[in-house]
Formats: sequence, structure tokens, C-alpha cells
Amino acid sequence: MSGRALQTFSRMIWGRYLLTAGLQGCRCRLSCHLKRHYSFLPDDVKSLRAVVNPDISKIRNIGIMAHIDAGKTTTTERMLYYSGYTRALGDVDDGDTVTDFMAQERERGITIQSAAVTFDWKSHRINLIDTPGHVDFTLEVERALRVLDGAVAVFDASAGVEAQTLTVWRQAEKHHIPCVCFLNKMDKPAANLSFSIESIKQKLKANPVLLQIPVGSGKNFTGVVDLLTNQKLIWKLKSMRDDGRVFEIKALDQSDDPELLQVVGEARTALIEQVADLDDEFAELLLTNFSDNFDAVPSIKLQEAIRRVTLARKGVPVLCGSSLRNKGVQPLLDAITAYLPAPNERHHDLVRWYKDDLCALAFKVLHDKQRGPLVFLRIYSGTLKPQTAIHNINRNSTERMSRLLVPFADQHVEIPSMTAGNIALTVGLKQTVTGDTIVSSKAAAAAAARRAQNDSGAEKKGGEHANIILSGVEVPDPVFFCTIEPPSMAKQADLENALNCLQREDPSLKVRVDPDSGQTILCGMGELHIEIIHDRIRREYGIETHLGPLQVAYRETILNEVSTTDTLDRTVGERRHVVTVELAVRPVDITSVGGSCEITFTEKLEGQLLPGVKEAVENGVHSSYLQGPLLGYPVQGISTLIQDVTIEPGTSAAMVSACVSRCMLKALRLAGGQVLEPVMSLEVTVGEEHLSSVLGDLAQRRGTVRDIQSRHDNKVLLATVPLAEMMGYSTILRTVTSGNATFSLELDAYEAMNPQEQNTLLKRMVSQRLWVEEELEVCRLRPGVIPSVFNFPAHLGRVSARKTTTKQP
Repeated sequence: MSGRALQTFSRMIWGRYLLTAGLQGCRCRLSCHLKRHYSFLPDDVKSLRAVVNPDISKIRNIGIMAHIDAGKTTTTERMLYYSGYTRALGDVDDGDTVTDFMAQERERGITIQSAAVTFDWKSHRINLIDTPGHVDFTLEVERALRVLDGAVAVFDASAGVEAQTLTVWRQAEKHHIPCVCFLNKMDKPAANLSFSIESIKQKLKANPVLLQIPVGSGKNFTGVVDLLTNQKLIWKLKSMRDDGRVFEIKALDQSDDPELLQVVGEARTALIEQVADLDDEFAELLLTNFSDNFDAVPSIKLQEAIRRVTLARKGVPVLCGSSLRNKGVQPLLDAITAYLPAPNERHHDLVRWYKDDLCALAFKVLHDKQRGPLVFLRIYSGTLKPQTAIHNINRNSTERMSRLLVPFADQHVEIPSMTAGNIALTVGLKQTVTGDTIVSSKAAAAAAARRAQNDSGAEKKGGEHANIILSGVEVPDPVFFCTIEPPSMAKQADLENALNCLQREDPSLKVRVDPDSGQTILCGMGELHIEIIHDRIRREYGIETHLGPLQVAYRETILNEVSTTDTLDRTVGERRHVVTVELAVRPVDITSVGGSCEITFTEKLEGQLLPGVKEAVENGVHSSYLQGPLLGYPVQGISTLIQDVTIEPGTSAAMVSACVSRCMLKALRLAGGQVLEPVMSLEVTVGEEHLSSVLGDLAQRRGTVRDIQSRHDNKVLLATVPLAEMMGYSTILRTVTSGNATFSLELDAYEAMNPQEQNTLLKRMVSQRLWVEEELEVCRLRPGVIPSVFNFPAHLGRVSARKTTTKQP
């Protein structure tokens, strides 16, 4: 084909794209009702190059977040299909979805890592990130929400708010992200609108603003009624293969079901009153122009008010649908563009100092075998271009970016530039890691720092960039530990390289070397997390590693208050070292200090200790906390009072530390030790016919049943079980119940502490976590065991351990 012919053919293709784009959202009148076609012609797949840099007001950066198996990935798949970016509907069970492209994701039918996709909907550019539902991968949700402007919370309409829903919701609240709720799976027999709405109110403490009423229930769910326009949206699917892109829109009239008309009328009145209570401008409009008839208020005015309420985070719009049955996704896309904020409607204080200069945050890193590290950037200001040098403020280094891509799951499209408000994928940044702030140059960072300094009027001495660095991502501490060994010493270097790459991709993965045994210790967020890491090392790096047994980090404390004295008298060479230490240890209320260990000195010692002696004493105390007298686990929940320290001239600081450490060990043994055990809150949903089997199994696991509730036709069993007994529980539960049960583990972080105290705890010791009954704010004790202080990520407010859903084979 000649060059001219190729050019003509290219123009024809682009003309077809533009033509089909113009057809999007068109309406045609058929048999007295509307029929809407929300997509492109069946054989057309829209190109990501169509709109490279849309206006910032037309951009929506959103995330899909939910509990496990609520339908996040299925909803994302439908969005891509209806917007014209995919040719066929993918299915999680078939392993052919766009965002779940890892082999491990497709085999297990779960989302493991967040995936970014970019598509257009009705002249809006939507940058969407599909996030995992397992708490093992909670960092993926955390770093995605850090750079997003809005979120869609997906709920199973039969279960309402579940364990992991609470976690992701609080992560969104921490970043002040407006949300839209989507009640998915309305076609399930147990789906219940009022139950789901009430659970949002009670458990999330949110204010749901119901925008749709479902038409039909269970298998008879056919569509929704839009309360803003009083229109009925009906999907008449003729077969299971019907893609749902065509649906009917018809205004409600008196010929409709009287019960439905009554429910819609009451719901719309409640909606108008609720929005008027939340938005003063809308209330004034009602009282001024529509005081005689509230129903006459225009739907556009009501929509504008709901948008203001959503952006102010006073309420959350709630929509209904069934993604798997291809119903209700198009109105959800409309709601995303109508109610969630554009990037310029979110206020980032630090960004204004950069003006038009580049300012971006690296929030994710992937390793590609051909292209090297791929860094995801959220651009807050300026323009990003390939083949340019950028400055990393956190690393104080300059790197050259070779290529710039638009992310589309595992397929990427190269573009010439990208403006503020977008999410970009870069190639060539070898030193940048998650949480780094990227600017155009060192001079631009200095100029921004000067603007910030001049504006605040405060004098800065050194560290001029401290106030212009975007806040990064808080990385939770690991939960489970196990050893990892290569098949041979020849593979040791390859294993270290693989672990380094995986740690850069996943900051929640920690690798350390045990100082005593010299073994490499893999530290992860849960059983599934470590299992996935092990599988990735085998598949992606070709190393058949061996994992040791998973270990739970127990802790030790004391039961009694004890005072003791110890003297160290040593002669080293010609120098004599003599030191006498008197101290007291006592147990403290773990709920008040979060399990940390306190060190105090008597008043007479505070002013008498020589420089360096106090530090030596503290070092000695801290070293004794690392290994308890019972089983060698770290000690916590102890207060140490240094009563007296007597030192002969010429005694070294090392001898002082040694004497204090020996005295502490003596005191801990005399005080009587107690092992702290992680105790989990367990919730099992099971049929009544299998309840006795589950109860018998829990009794063998040292579990304590708290309550047995009823939910629809099932029983919900609430219990507390030691974490050490819960390893591999999903397999046992599947066997006991023939695959007809679900369970979730929760570790509720204590609410009694203020944020400053929680932040202090996070930084002090590896394992400062406490499970506390959230509402009562008291420890739940298992008989004979002190409540556990355990290293779960308490900074999330509430943490739920991994839930495994078992299905009928």
C-alpha cells in the first residue's frame, strides 16, 4: 500500500471514530417510549488517543472500592464495554477481565493489585482504578485513594456493609474523598434495599441519599426508577447473552403499578426534604419558588444540589443495579460525571506554590522485563512530557523520563504530553519509588519553597523543601513472618534481586535477615499476601524457593510490680568498671498506652545524671524489651522507673547499659511473665444445617462464641478465636460446610486514642496494636489470656483481616 493510500485509509478510520462518537447517547422514539443506546457500534473499539488532554473540568479520577466479591471488577468491565473501549464483556469466573490481568488474579478470581484504566464517557475523561478487596492488599487501596478525587463504593445488596467495606470507607474518609454508593447484585433473591441503606447509616455513619428505586426484586429485577426525573429505566434482556447496552426510558404514569407509584412518590419527597436539610441554597430555592409544590422543582436544580452535598461530603448518592446482569451501569457512569469532583474542585494546599510548574506524586511502581520500572504518576500541576529531565525532591536526584504512556491495565498507549489532573505512566525513572514528589527541576522546587515561605511569613532554616513535598503513603507494618530460601546458593543473588524488585512494587512487603540464624525473613500482610509473593517469584523470576512455616508474632508482659538492684564490677585490662542500678517495673494498662513501654527517672536522677549516662541507661532498658524472659518474644505493656544509678569514675557507657539490661532481665523474671496472644474477631455466615459442625470445629480451635444471629435464611456466627488457630481455616470451612459458607476475620483498632497518640504508637515499636471492642472501647478478654497487642495497621482506624469466600465446586 502506498503512503498516500495509507494516509487516506487512516483518515477514513478516524472519520468513523468521530462519527460513532457523535452517535453516543443518541435517542430514537420507538413505540411511544425512549430507547437509549449508550455505546458505539458493535464492531467499533474506541481509541485512547481520541482525547489526549481534555479540559480539567471534564476529568474524573475515581476508584472502585468494596468488600471481597461485591462486584468491583465486574462493574469496571461493564464500564469499559459501554464506553466503547472493549469489544466483549469479560467475566471474573472466566478469567478474561481487563483489570485482572495477572495469572494469580485470573486463577483465583480475585483482584490482587490495583489496575488503572482510562476511558471517555459523554465528553468526560474517566481515570479509573480497580482496587483489591482483601485486607492483605490494603496498601493497594491506600495508595490508590491517595491520588484519586472520588470513589465508587460497591455493595452486595444482600449483605450491605461488610468487614472490608468499613476499612476502605475509612481510608476514603482519611483522604476526604467524596463517594457514590452502588448497591450491586439487586437480582439476588436476598437483595434488600432498606437493609443496605440502614447498614450504611449504622455502620458507616454516613448519610445515604437514595437516587433510585429498584423495579422488581430478585430474578424479577428489571430496572430502576430515577427519583430526580421520575423516569423508569428498564432493561428487557432477551437472553443471558444480551449485553444490556440498550434500555428503555419511560416516564412514570398512572398505568404503572400503584404500589410502585406510591413508593416512588414517598421516596422522591424524602429525597427533596433530605437534600433541603443538607444544602441551604436548595432549601432557599424551595421556600422561595416552590413552596406550594415541592414536586415541581426542576430535576437539574435537584441534581446541582446533590452535587454540592456530595462534594461537601455531607451525603453519599446511592444507586442500584446488577453489573453481572448488565443492568444499571450506564446510570452509574452518569452519576460519576454528575456528582464526583473534577481535579480542579479538589483543593491541594501545597500545589498552589508550583503555579504552572510540574508537580506530580509517584504512587505505584511496576517492573516490566523489557521496559524496566514503570512509575504511575498523578499530575497535580504543569505538563509532563517524555524525553525530559525531572527532579525527585525526596531522593534529591534528577532522572530522565524516556516515554510517557496512558495506562490501560496491562496495555499502554504512548502519548506526547499530559496535563494536570491526569494519571500517567512513565518509563525510565529508575530511582523513584512510591510516595516521591516529582517536579520539573531543582530550581522549580526552590522557587515553590520561596513562594511558600514568603506567603507564610515564617523563616525556614534548612530543609527548604519540607513544606512543598506532597504527603506520601502510610505503609502498614507486616503481620505474618516466614523464612524464604533459594533452591541453591547459586540462586541467592537472583532471589535477592527478585525480592528487591517486589519490595519496590509493594512497600507493604518487608524483607529482613535474622541476625541469629542468618536466614532471610519474608514479612507480609497475611497468608494470601505471602502466598502470592511466593508464586510471583516462581513464575516471574523462575526461582523455586522454599517457604518456612508461617509464624505469629506473640508478645510478653508482666503480672506484678517488682523492685530490684544489681551491681556490675568488672576489670578490663587496667581499668575497673563499677556500676550499681536500682529500678522498678510494673505492668500498665495496655488499653491506655497501646502496649508501649515507658521509661521514667526519679526526680533526683533527672538533674544528676552526666551527659551520655541517661542515654546508656535507656539503651540498656530498650535492649531488654526486645527479648522476654519466658519465650524470647518482645516485651511490652511495662513501665520502668530508674530509682538510682551509682557509677564509679572511669566506668564506660557500655558497662552501664550492660548492668541496666541485666537488672531489667532479673526484674522481669521476678515479676512473673505472661504471653500475649493475638485474638481475632470471627464472623461466619453459614446455613443452619451446618451450624453445629462449624461450632464443633471452633471449639477445637479454642474459640469463644459471642453471639449467633439470623440473616435471611442463614445463621451468622460471631466468635473470638486465636489467630494462630486460624491458619488454613478457609479450607477446613469449605470441607465442613460443603463449600456453602463465608467467613471474615476482623481486628478492630482501638478508638479510645486520639490521632496524635496513634501516630506515636505507629512509630515506636514494630508490634504496637491492640484489638478493642469498637463501640464499648474496652478490651475483649479470652479467659486466661491478656488481650493481644499485635502488629496490624492501626492507622487505618479499623482493620479487617482477609475474608475468603468459598463457593460450590
